[in-house]
Amino acid sequence: MRRNIVQGNTLLLALWLVSSPALAETPLRVVASFSVIADLVRQVAGDEVEVNVIVPADEDVHRWELTPPNVLALEETDLVFYNGLALEPWLRDVKAIIANDLPLVALAEQADYPTLPLTTGRYQGDPNPHIWMAPEGAAAYVEVIAETLAEHAPEHADAFDKRASDLKQSLDALHADIQERLDGIPQTNRALVTSEDGLAYFADAYGFAYDALWGVSHETLGSAAAMARLQERLTAERPPALFFESTTPEIHMDSQARYADLPLAGPLYVDALSSSDGPASNYDAMLRHNAEKLHATLGGAREEE
Repeated sequence: MRRNIVQGNTLLLALWLVSSPALAETPLRVVASFSVIADLVRQVAGDEVEVNVIVPADEDVHRWELTPPNVLALEETDLVFYNGLALEPWLRDVKAIIANDLPLVALAEQADYPTLPLTTGRYQGDPNPHIWMAPEGAAAYVEVIAETLAEHAPEHADAFDKRASDLKQSLDALHADIQERLDGIPQTNRALVTSEDGLAYFADAYGFAYDALWGVSHETLGSAAAMARLQERLTAERPPALFFESTTPEIHMDSQARYADLPLAGPLYVDALSSSDGPASNYDAMLRHNAEKLHATLGGAREEE
């Protein structure tokens, strides 16, 4: 008799564990290709989604190689967000190891935002993949993120939509703040020259003439032809300074700066956030850091004390 009671209680416990929403529900698991996208996804997803990232902070998204923890995360995920437009050349390795039915969402390709062409380098004329560098571009990513999460976890759709709406309002405020900060830079100084063609959308949003040494960082960096082309332009136009990015070798722009006798400033953050104790640990901080670096280097009006 006692054995029957124990077996009955065990069966009831098992049924309760299976039927209990708090214990049975498995959170949606998402993988983001690199730190900037992971930050935007987390801000929309909240605690309802488990978010992992392939390329961590302070690492170059273009030249990454998959690690064993990356492979494990991909094998256990429900959904992958990546940028697309050929930003992540290692995505072919991802496609080789994942299940055929795993959803892959290319934010830059699905976002309702006009692309600019790469203006230099091997892929000149192709769509520039760095759309997130304009707050309005990031907002277009946020819309795709919220819609996709809602499709895969409809029970949390209202929460995703609310967070996305709040985030887009924050991005509007960020854009206004940066616009006001950069408006103080004289028109004669509004030239932005960097290593990689990664700030084209930022330059377009805030009225800077823009050039870069190469197109995207998985092509040959600082080729002789590219160095000569930029040197010719620097000699003719004399911008007030040159800049380098956090994930690119400083040596190439340092050579250009020494050749043209121009100051070199940086780093600017584009393809990666900084670590949590750095100056660009989230999307908002990244763009504000870049704006302050430009303001300080290109002669913006001083803040009133």
